[in-house]
Parts: sequence; C-alpha cells; structure tokens
Amino acid sequence: MSASGHPARQHEPAPGFMLKMMEARAIWEHCASLAMRPLWGAAATGDGHPVLVLPGLAAGDGSTALMRRFLRSRGFAAAGWGQGLNFGLRHGVVERAHERMRQLWLENGRSVSLVGWSLGGLYARELAKHSPEMVRLVITLGSPFTGHPRETNAWRLYEFASGHRIDWHDFSGPLRAAPPVPTTSIWSPTDGIVAWRCSLETRRFLAENIVVESSHLGLGAHPATLYAIADRLAQPEGNWEPFNREGWRRFVYCDPERFRAHHEKKAEAHGHMAIHASPAE
Repeated sequence: MSASGHPARQHEPAPGFMLKMMEARAIWEHCASLAMRPLWGAAATGDGHPVLVLPGLAAGDGSTALMRRFLRSRGFAAAGWGQGLNFGLRHGVVERAHERMRQLWLENGRSVSLVGWSLGGLYARELAKHSPEMVRLVITLGSPFTGHPRETNAWRLYEFASGHRIDWHDFSGPLRAAPPVPTTSIWSPTDGIVAWRCSLETRRFLAENIVVESSHLGLGAHPATLYAIADRLAQPEGNWEPFNREGWRRFVYCDPERFRAHHEKKAEAHGHMAIHASPAE
C-alpha cells in the first residue's frame, strides 16, 4: 500500500542512461529548424484559426517561441499560454489556461487548436475534455498521458517544482481519459525523458500517433515535428483524416503500429528467454 492508502502499483521503467545522454541533441534539433527556415514554405498553410501552445514542465513561452514563429509564418494565429514557467498542476494553473483559451475563442470567433509539449499536453487534453465546443483539435508532444510521472525522468523535478509529492492515484482515472475531439500524439522512441509507451494513443476513433526520431527537449522544435503539426492544423474543421505517410513521408515518419508490434514481440521474446533461463527449483 502507498502512504496515501491507495494500492501500490508497479510502473514501467523510465528511459535509461544512454537515452538521457542523447538529450544533448536537442541543441542540434533547434538549430536544424532555424537553418531550414527557407524551407518552411513547404509546410501546410493555415486558415488563420487560433492555436494555443502550452509549454512543458519548468518551461515557459520562450521554449515554444520557435514553434509559434513557424506556425505564424504558415498562417496560424499561434499564441503562448502567458503564465510564465510551468511549475506543474498548482492551484489555478489549468483554470487560467482555460481562460486564455476562452479569450482566444471569443476574440477570433473560432474554435481553438491546442498544442501541448510534455506536461503541457496533459493540460491540453484536460481543456478539451472540459470545453470541447471551444476546441478544434489537440496535439501532444511527448506527453505522458497513458503513464505516470514516475515513468519519466522528470518526476523528481515535478515534485520539486509543484511543491507536492505524487502517487499513482494522482494521475489515474479521468486524467487518462481521451478528449472527445481529434487528437494527435507525436512521440519519439528515443525520448530520454518520457518513455514512448506513456505517449501511445490507443484510441481508434479520431486519434492517431506520429513517430519522430527526436530528443524530448528538442521534440517541439524538430523539423519533422513542425511539419507534422502544420499538416494536422491545416485540415478543414470537421474533416479530420489520419496523417498520410505515403511517398517520401514514410522515410521520415515510421509506422507507429509496426513499431509498437515489433517492440511488443521483442519484449515477449525477452520474457520467454528469462523464464527459461531461471534456475530450476
């Protein structure tokens, strides 16, 4: 039993040492997007609807500046969340984010798309569940909505930043439920902060996964991520279709179902080998 009286639960391991060290490539991923700015015009064009971008843990609007600049260049009315640094689920945070979304909805007279990076993706999903009539679609980037903070390498930082300890019941039930709007989860199999399984969208209706080979800290600035975000946001409202991986895209975005099946088969094989390798009683 946990200290709170709830049953203790085993969780998946967080990304290992090598993946954590590979987070240093985030610098290259940011620089690559800036270097490819002359090619931004190849991305899909927006229709001017508002897009609210929510930052990750211990990050603020500065971390999403490149993404918002890109989105504005493609014709989207991208806006930051305006709350400074994201210190976790403190009192009033989600309420203020909701008010920011409502403000954009009223000012533009159109539904708002939500893009949330890491912890910001959890906020985006909650906002869409609370007021789906205001939300056009949700895009999450490396967000642990099917897991728990202890399945990431940021849970200690979360406890320090938010000022309270976390337990399994804090991130179960309603928080894991899918929003009733089109939802795209973009994640990386080599994420050094959040295990990819924590970001896997398993819902079949109006939901999808897009795989980008990236670090966690660079996922929101990676050129492939930016292209995919623009593609998703550019869809006509009410005519959502899954991401098209045909042609050159199949060389950039691997098949998430095939990736998942491969790793499940690999894990099953390892488990079978472990059983046979155990000493006889």
